[in-house]
Amino acid sequence: MRLILLAAAALVTAPAAAQEAPHWVASWGSAQQVPEPHNALPDTALTDATLRQTVRLSLGGTQMRVRFSNIFGTAPLTIDAAAIARPVARGKPQIVPATNVRLSFGGTPTVTIPAGAAYYSDPIRFDAAAGSDVTISIHYPRPPAQQTGHPGSRATSFVVPGNRVGDSDLPDAHAITHWYQLSDIEVAAAPGARAIVAIGDSITDGNGATTDGDNRWPDQLAARLRATGAEIGVVNAGIGGNRVLLDGLGPNLLARFDRDTAARSGATDVILLEGINDLGTLTRDAPVSHAEHDALVANIIAGYRQVIARAHAQGLRVWGGTVTPFVGNDYYHADADNEADRQAINAWIRTPGNFDGVIDFDAAIRDPAHPERLLPAYDSGDHLHPSPAGYAAMAAAVPIEAMIAAGTRTDGPQIAITFDDLPVHGPLPDGDSRIAIMAAISTALKDAGVPPTYGFTNGGFAEAEPASIPALAAWRASGQLLANHGWSHMNLNENALSAWQADVLRNEPAIEPLMAGADWHWLRYPYLAEGETPAKWKAARTFLARHKYKVASVTMSFGDYAWAAPYARCVAKQDQAGIATLEASYMQAAAEALAWSRAASQTVAGREIPLVLLMHVGALDAKLLPRLLAFYRAQGARFVSLAEAGQDAFYAGDIAPAKARHPATFAAAAQAKRVALPPPPSPPALLESICQ
Repeated sequence: MRLILLAAAALVTAPAAAQEAPHWVASWGSAQQVPEPHNALPDTALTDATLRQTVRLSLGGTQMRVRFSNIFGTAPLTIDAAAIARPVARGKPQIVPATNVRLSFGGTPTVTIPAGAAYYSDPIRFDAAAGSDVTISIHYPRPPAQQTGHPGSRATSFVVPGNRVGDSDLPDAHAITHWYQLSDIEVAAAPGARAIVAIGDSITDGNGATTDGDNRWPDQLAARLRATGAEIGVVNAGIGGNRVLLDGLGPNLLARFDRDTAARSGATDVILLEGINDLGTLTRDAPVSHAEHDALVANIIAGYRQVIARAHAQGLRVWGGTVTPFVGNDYYHADADNEADRQAINAWIRTPGNFDGVIDFDAAIRDPAHPERLLPAYDSGDHLHPSPAGYAAMAAAVPIEAMIAAGTRTDGPQIAITFDDLPVHGPLPDGDSRIAIMAAISTALKDAGVPPTYGFTNGGFAEAEPASIPALAAWRASGQLLANHGWSHMNLNENALSAWQADVLRNEPAIEPLMAGADWHWLRYPYLAEGETPAKWKAARTFLARHKYKVASVTMSFGDYAWAAPYARCVAKQDQAGIATLEASYMQAAAEALAWSRAASQTVAGREIPLVLLMHVGALDAKLLPRLLAFYRAQGARFVSLAEAGQDAFYAGDIAPAKARHPATFAAAAQAKRVALPPPPSPPALLESICQ
């Protein structure tokens, strides 16, 4: 987390002193090509000229290096001055003067890059946070002999005559929306940090995104990863018009794959989304035979097999992205045969065992009513490229928890998972049942190696929905546990002590027979309310001790119950975009809750205490639990039982309730120590309105 939390302001010093084996990871990068004539700069523009280019980092760091490319140059390229700085604003030529630091190459300010080569700068000390922008200025004494660049930058660059690398402003500069010679920015990162490379065509490159908006799907994926605290960079290696098999705008996928993926420092994973231009080009000018359609599909699949084999040989995992719809596009004018080709390609991508994992971009942005077309809300207007909203849906479709889990950490907290309000919580989506939901939850828990988990039961809830009663027996039969949540979910603060005690005891016959001698004497009373007066809370705790109860406090919750009703609405409307939005916000809330609970633990205890997570048995909980558990594992979490968590000194008052007043919550501990907890995460604002 140290790199993530660096201050946004850059603090620049002289070139970094040598250090032992920095772990370099690509924080930003682009795929290089020969710019088409209309995207190339005239030689006069790059004769004794300064080029200033701004990019957004996906990983932060305090030590960086820049890689410049002359991969398509036909002669050596000289850069005689270069610098890195923080920009004043995106899309502007101004930099913050105090942050501007010169780059060197082997200790000198000048470098000559051989034809067909790339070249790293020396490492420098430069502090920049993840998600912040940096500006690279370079001076060309002479123009390149054939330019190397990335035309589809979706970012504003500036070119101006003379050596202006040190200038804080370039008011006379000419604005261009391309990058040249700039290949990678790498950070010296923590040992477990790594990078994902997104390789593909214009849909990965971001056609339809906002200039200087950084809202391509890889940008939005990087933002999602940052929100989890994962130290994973994202490199966009998309090229507009790119194809798997043939050159087009840029070299074909097979020709560039190694350079654009394995050659990226710290790369461990590749997301491949490519093939739409192969499919569209086949019939762009005239129809072809069915045999030619079949041959193209076979050749694309053969190309996929090649890059997968090459990636595996270099230790990279490859995630296959399904090809998105393009019927209605005027350039390719796809017909039923093209759509059949796309479906055949996607069927192969989705088949387990071909790729290391699948990202169903097609399902994320297609129109459910017309699956051969983009959903209108996600269409940029050309029926081929998504809009920024479509790119957001694509980023949300990436299973980042599984990607994070691929680099499992071991420095995280212990988590005891518990569930409230069994057997009934929230509305059931059409076609679901309480038994099916509980079975899915239990299966996910066991698959993740979670110890038997307590479900806190309300007998009154079962009585109100008789069809749910068998779900409790099914929960027990699956190996999970039951404990007491009171018969009617009664709040001690709002009711008489005698009524609350009776409510607790009334619930016992619904639990004890199913537990068959196993320990069920855990109580979670609603809101962990302790009574308004000392006499009331002392009597309540004496009652609990007399009846051999331990208190099940809560030290982590993200309010998962709030997603139940919106999810049921979205399922009823078959609103796949709404469901994707709910899933993304659910996982975001879980990540924020974990970060907050860990910070609160340090505030009140000065260490990581075992966290007791409160969840519910809703339909969306069941669907997302495998992803959630994978996310926790990726944060280094170890799953423990409630009893094991309760052995920590923080929970001493829960295990011996008559000896303390407050349940072991962070709020109670902070109040007792007179310290302030970190500000809690804000609940998502979208839940009330989505799918209404």
